[in-house]
Amino acid sequence: MKKVFPFFALLLLFVSCETANPEFQGDTADPDYLHRSMQKLTDVIVHDIFSPPVASRNYVYPTIAAYEVMVNGTEGYNSLVGQLRDLEEIPAPKVDKEYCFPVAAIYAFTQAGKSFIFSEKKIEDYQKQLLVEWKAIKVPKDVLDRSLEYGDQVAQHILAWADGDMYKQTRTFPKYSVPEDPSKWQPTPPDYMSGIEPSWNKIRPMILDSAEQFVPPPPTTYDLDRNSKFFNETQEVYLAVKDAGPEETEIAQFWDCNPYVSHHKGHVMFATKKITPGGHWIGITKIATKKLGLDFMQTLEGYTWVSISLFDAFISCWDEKYRSNLVRPETVINQHIDEDWLPLLQTPPFPEHTSGHSVISSAASVALTELYGDNFSFVDSTEVAYGLPPRSFESFYEASAEAAISRLYGGIHYRPAIDYGVDQGKKVGALIVGRMKTKG
Repeated sequence: MKKVFPFFALLLLFVSCETANPEFQGDTADPDYLHRSMQKLTDVIVHDIFSPPVASRNYVYPTIAAYEVMVNGTEGYNSLVGQLRDLEEIPAPKVDKEYCFPVAAIYAFTQAGKSFIFSEKKIEDYQKQLLVEWKAIKVPKDVLDRSLEYGDQVAQHILAWADGDMYKQTRTFPKYSVPEDPSKWQPTPPDYMSGIEPSWNKIRPMILDSAEQFVPPPPTTYDLDRNSKFFNETQEVYLAVKDAGPEETEIAQFWDCNPYVSHHKGHVMFATKKITPGGHWIGITKIATKKLGLDFMQTLEGYTWVSISLFDAFISCWDEKYRSNLVRPETVINQHIDEDWLPLLQTPPFPEHTSGHSVISSAASVALTELYGDNFSFVDSTEVAYGLPPRSFESFYEASAEAAISRLYGGIHYRPAIDYGVDQGKKVGALIVGRMKTKG
């Protein structure tokens, strides 16, 4: 268990004997604390450059930690113990003591979050900022101390559970080995990076029975005959980029969500850091919950559903990626159609089938639609921080469909990867909303 004594020592500096604020419970339950904390985690994930599947893990465990804290202080919500694989009973707060559960939840989130990133000091500095704010709200010192202690206790419990999900073991597994078969994936320009997370299907899911539960149809058989179905699909990608108009280009760029885009100018190489595709859907969750004016627990419920959907969707998708192990369009086009052709987006370093955006966006849209309904219009401003204008959608499904087709416009996926990926993601999402009960 991590030591928290230095953190509590800070409290002696911050909390005085001032008269406590009788409204502190309500004041600390502002959902803005959740949004800011999630944004802080996103900012660090972007800064530290985590791959999309790993980023989904970075989101899900801290979110569950916060949710399990709040179940204690919110009537009508169910613990996820017995619903999520191998999650054992959460430590209970003392029945005869007062807690400020929103404070405990935020502390559990940030304490757990620190364990999944590299730049811990950024989270620690944020925790210090929160202490100043809670001091200004005049939370009673004994309640604040007790709440922080409980938040840390739950965080350590969740971290111990996370240790059993095979992540650490997969760090030692063999790296991707490039086969000689031309139909199989091989590293792509400009950096020719090795395949990312070839063993991600070994990670323990949350709700899925196994990574293989929703195996999609295989990709079209590799065939370079000019009249073959595969060649026609390759030609579609080639022309989609060559003939792309302003709208297709904007859509492709809006949903790029590549955490590491490298640029080469002469002998100089530099990188552009961006939000991950999962982080984009976390951002959409924020937009939806704020539009509805949801309270702290309702907001946390939304983040919990979406983060679990993203996590399991990545496991399902990556299982298929390294099973079919299909070559990317860029490789085929450069070798057999046009050696000077470039995709609109930089091709990510992992196999083609199925499209990660299609799978995870569909799963997240199912979860959000279950919570907030279909025909939920919203303006997606998630990418504004990365220099892109907002886009408007009439539903979560419309947004997920655009995220999926953006991969064709970007030149990095064949059509079957998109279509089959959408179906795959919807099945993952449907299983989660059918099995997971946060209320009732």
